[in-house]
Amino acid sequence: MNPNYTKGNPNAGLTPITSPWMHQIFKDQQIIKELIEKHGSPINLHHLPSFSANITSFKKLFESHGLKHQIYYARKANKSKALVKKALDVGIGVDTASQKELEQSLALGGTGKNLVLTSAIKTKEQYALAIEAQVPIVLDNEDECRQAQKVAEELNKKAIVGIRISGFTVEGSKLYSRFGFDISTVEAIILQNFGDKGPFNKLSLNGFHFHLDGYSTLQRGQALSDCLALAKRLKPAGFSIAFIDMGGGILMNYLESEEQWKAFDQALQEGVKNNNNPLTFNGHGLGYEMINGELTGKLKTYPYFNKVNGTAFLKEVLDFKDAVTQEGNAQRLKTLDVEIRIEPGRSLLNQSGMTIARVAHRKQDAKGQWLVGLEMNMSQMMSSSEDFLLDPYVMYADKEESNVPVDVFFTGAYCLERDVLLKRKISLPQLPAIGDFVAFVNTAGYMMHFFETEAHLFELSRNLSFSIKDKMAVADFVADDMI
Repeated sequence: MNPNYTKGNPNAGLTPITSPWMHQIFKDQQIIKELIEKHGSPINLHHLPSFSANITSFKKLFESHGLKHQIYYARKANKSKALVKKALDVGIGVDTASQKELEQSLALGGTGKNLVLTSAIKTKEQYALAIEAQVPIVLDNEDECRQAQKVAEELNKKAIVGIRISGFTVEGSKLYSRFGFDISTVEAIILQNFGDKGPFNKLSLNGFHFHLDGYSTLQRGQALSDCLALAKRLKPAGFSIAFIDMGGGILMNYLESEEQWKAFDQALQEGVKNNNNPLTFNGHGLGYEMINGELTGKLKTYPYFNKVNGTAFLKEVLDFKDAVTQEGNAQRLKTLDVEIRIEPGRSLLNQSGMTIARVAHRKQDAKGQWLVGLEMNMSQMMSSSEDFLLDPYVMYADKEESNVPVDVFFTGAYCLERDVLLKRKISLPQLPAIGDFVAFVNTAGYMMHFFETEAHLFELSRNLSFSIKDKMAVADFVADDMI
């Protein structure tokens, strides 16, 4: 270990899985200093070879099953244009969910062959752009079908579409989603409205799509099975379903140790239960709370440790067997000659990104807690999770300044009491100094700028892409506005 950088909570904590490129950056404070002086704090680093390696692993799984397949990188997970360009360059597609995402992806070389539009809210402009470029559109409801039909009529072109399906029944319970056509009614809707003689005759129905909340392989396996059964039933009526897109939500694993993960969860529960929680800022329960003397709730964060993740997660979905025929999903896909599609975001970005910020100040609050202010704000490392549960890394310019261990909380630049970047208390061998650097690892998926804002007129963080070399220079890091 380099003496000038250390993991937070060096003796325990929640130790993240890291890659050699990250440690090469940690050791080179000069390159970090130069990058932040040029681009401001924080900076988001994107390691393109790691992104490519994740793509390759998913491709190999599909190939091992002999499946027709397409992978679409979920653009909404990260705003970097470099990742879109790399995805297209290595032969996968891009899932776009807004007008600007679609425009940029087309400008970067995307076509109807490797893009898809899945926006939750679609405007007339989105329909027109997608139809002109023959980009498939995933339709969510009958109003969207009518709007797509109208625009296609005006353009006198066919719109390539997929139907989003939801409401699958798993273990006797119906899965709720605010998105999609219910599986129990969609067949009749298709038969009554699609085809050359139907009111949606300008919509060429090529496939189905689903995107389930949560991370259950059982639910995804059942949903895929039900979509395959629907495709088979529709074939005699003249509908040839070419693809089924199972969306994203493929679990990834962030942490080295299951034991650390379980120990943290148990200690957090005990701390909340005893009204003495030393793990988080002001005892925040991260989803746990005491009501009428009983511990209630659950951990409202991403499940950061997962034994079944990535390709193993996807394999469980493909291996799911139909209850009646006992045929696995993979075999049924081949039998029906249907292409399987996925739209991973987080799992394709595993080990691909890191956010680094500069220390602005240190102070003790009225409780005696050390607060270390960083030149960034909470929106620059935020998702729907209650907290980002990975130990950060601290780079000290002068490791000999003090050897007094200290517990700290990292705070941000917003004028809000809640702008605490990590709610977890972080133990360090010494207090960081002004100008030192703090790195948050594996932030590329949904953390860097999914909720990033320009409140206070702060500049948005800069996205820099690179491939590692023995000796790095500032010129090796390409800013997004240069792509």
